[in-house]
Formats: sequence, C-alpha cells, structure tokens
Amino acid sequence: MAARPAPGLPLDASFPRLKSLVIERTGHFYYQDKDDLLWERVRRRLQATGLRDCSQYLDLLRNPASGPVEWARLETEITIGETFFFRYAEQFAALRRTILPEIVERKRPERRLRIWSAGCATGAEPYSLAILVRQLLGGELENWRIGIVGTDINENFLATARQARFGKWALRSIPPEERAEYFLPMEREQWQLKPEFRSLVRFEKHNLLSLLDGTSPLQFTEFDLILCRNVLIYFHPETVNQVVGALRNCLLDDGWMLVGHAEPNPSFSAMMQAVSLPGTVAYRRRSGEYQAPDAPPEAPTQEPSVWLPKLPPPSSPPRPPDRGTRSSGPSPTKAVGAKAPARPAQPAGDILAAVRAKANAGELAAADALARKALVDEPLSVALHFYQGLISQAMKRPAEAEKAFRRCIYLDKSFAMAHYHLGLLLLADGRSGPGRRAMANAALIAGTLPDDHAITEGDGLTAKDLRNLIRVHLQAVTLAERRS
Repeated sequence: MAARPAPGLPLDASFPRLKSLVIERTGHFYYQDKDDLLWERVRRRLQATGLRDCSQYLDLLRNPASGPVEWARLETEITIGETFFFRYAEQFAALRRTILPEIVERKRPERRLRIWSAGCATGAEPYSLAILVRQLLGGELENWRIGIVGTDINENFLATARQARFGKWALRSIPPEERAEYFLPMEREQWQLKPEFRSLVRFEKHNLLSLLDGTSPLQFTEFDLILCRNVLIYFHPETVNQVVGALRNCLLDDGWMLVGHAEPNPSFSAMMQAVSLPGTVAYRRRSGEYQAPDAPPEAPTQEPSVWLPKLPPPSSPPRPPDRGTRSSGPSPTKAVGAKAPARPAQPAGDILAAVRAKANAGELAAADALARKALVDEPLSVALHFYQGLISQAMKRPAEAEKAFRRCIYLDKSFAMAHYHLGLLLLADGRSGPGRRAMANAALIAGTLPDDHAITEGDGLTAKDLRNLIRVHLQAVTLAERRS
C-alpha cells in the first residue's frame, strides 16, 4: 500500500495535468487561477486513497474499473453546495407573480408543466419551486402533469436532496408559520419536506457540458422553465455563452429562463428576449432554434436597462492582491469612516471550517457558541465576526448581526461582503439611506479590484458579479420606493 502523504504535501509536477483534466471534464474554469483551493480538495482525495502524488491519482482516475467511482468522489469535493430555500427573494417574487402564472395560463389546455433546476445542490431550489407550483395550482394540481427535475454533478448532493431533510440554516428565509405548513419537524433540529411537495420533484445526475457534446439524455428538452443560478460563474466566459445557448434550445417556445442575480450578460439577449422584472431580469425563448455564432458576439456598449448606471471607477488602480489573501489595495476611506487598525491575522482554518459546518448543518446555536468561544481567543478576527453576523441574522437577531458586521468593517474596511450584508440588513429594516451607503461602499471596494477577482467569503462571486448584484438590489429599492 502506498504511503499516505504528509498533511503539508506540496504541489507536484503532475498537478497541472490533473487541473486541466478537472476543468475539461467539469467545466469549472473557476479553478483556473485557484491552485491553492483546488489542491486542498485534491489533497483530501490523496489522503483518502493513500496515494503519493497526482501522477498516481491520475492513473486511478483513468482506470476503467476505479475511475468512475473516484471521479464522483472528486466532483463531490470540488463542487460548492451552499443553498437555501427561496434564495434571492426578488427572483422568487417574479416567479410567483409573473412567470409561473403566465406559464400556467398558457399551458392550461394541455395541463402539463416541466421545470428544470440545473445545479440544484442539495435540493432547496427545486423544492422551493414545488411549493410555489402547489400553492399556485391548489385544487387543480391533481389534473396537471407536473415534472420538476433537479440536477447536479455531485452525487452526494443529490443523495442528500432526495432525503429532503434540512436544518434551520437552509430554512432561514422561511417564517416559522410557513415552515410548519411545508415541513415536518425531525430530531436534532432537522425538518423534512412534506410528501405532497417532495412527490413533484425528482433528481438526476447531469453535467451541463453534456449539452455541448451531444451526450445529454434526450429527456432534457421541452421545458417551460429552466433555472440555472450560480452555476455559470464557474465556467469560462465562452463556455457560458455556449451553455446558455444550449439551455435555450431545451426550452419550449415562450419558455422562461432565470440565471443568478450576478450572471446576466448582454450576449444572452442575442439568444433570448430579456424581460425586465422588479429586482431581476428573466429571459424567454422565442420561436426558432438558436445557432451559436462562430465567435462570441461583441457586447453592446451599454448594459441592459435592468441594471443601474455604472458606479464611478476607483480613483487609482488597485495593487494586485497576494495569492490566497484579501486585497491590500486602496479602500474607499471617505465612504466608510475613520481609520481602522492594521488587519490582524486570521484564525486557523479549522476553526472557521467548524463554524461553517455547524451553520450549514442547521446547528445555529452550536455555530454561534463556537464562534463566540473562538472570538475570546481571536477577538480581532475579521472572518469570525463576519460569520457571527451571518449566524445572528439567521437566528433573527438583527441588532447583534448589525454589531458583528460593523465590528468586521472596523477591523477591515476593505471587506466587501461585510458592507454588502450590512446593507441588506439595513434595507430590510427600512433604513434606506444607511442601507444604500453600505451597498455603495461594497460596490466601491469591488471597483478597486479586477473584474475576475474572487471576493473574499463571496461564495464564488467575482468583483464584477458583486457590482452587478448590488445594482440589482438598489434598483429593487428604487422601484419599491416609487410605488409607495
């Protein structure tokens, strides 16, 4: 048996070949410039298999007997599955008020509805859709043929999704009275979706790249609605256009598509009709089949009207950040207040990982206690204050969450996600002015970074993604204020 690698095993000469193979197979261009992040996940598989280096691991992946099983395990390691019910309230409002009612009315003669949730992770998105569909159809449901399919490349996510059991963290956007309506309480602060909603959804493994090489199963066609949210950010820009074009061809005429809040692209309007809805943009397929151009189309000089005007550029170019650390470039000190102390060292990764793990499992009280205990030893930890804010927000303690986010900002004014979440909290509390300023601060910080720079604790968001996301939120606030 091969010796197990040491915990600090360095990158070896075969890692670039392995990385290229991973990106080619999964489309996760996200890892192109994140060797340290990918290596951490590969190293876990080396330790689990007892292999010495990437060369031996490549042999394992290429072995017809062992390769398929090991690929599934590696894909489990490298995919990100943070999700919760009714994520992005503006999009679910658009689904409830506009998109699903239009589909139902148009399809009423045949009483057939097909929905695809691509990149569904552990199932919160397709199950959220099932709740909406059942609410919308009511007593008519039994006369309809409903098919909601959730797909992901990660088989472990799909196995979890089929159990339909979730912790409080995944249900944090659902009020207690509605939670009792949709879910059955289980042991250890877990909740299971009721059978009448689960029965509308099935789960299958599917790689979106199979749409491009002709290997996608034939049943992935003729959908009325496709959601592909927070998946495209992991692909190469050229692959994104190809995948969106292929998804468009999986829709029926007049079918709808939603992408993530930060993912709309002007080139999508060449494939489908862009529809501006409050707080978001949706796309519709019109008649005919989309043919991908030989070269990616040039983006229009102006962005779609759903976005607000571009924020002012930074006054000076940013300094390139050190690999694996937050940018030390200029921050908008005039926007965010007085000078903060020098940035402290971050706590050990295993502490943060434990806090995240508890929160993701729905053990909010345990996650909160662990974060508080860690802060006794690491009182200047920016990341721990940030997660304490997120956890306090999920536990319906907005005052504590606000204090935690403000402490985080005091320690590190360039921490964009703390400004962003503080802005969301203030806007939800009706404090429009402070909320807008917090959002603007986050956008200004993102403006000092290259477009493709990954935002710290941003769940895959780049600087450009965050700026676009903030524009959508601010536009939703403006529209709401105009109506009131």
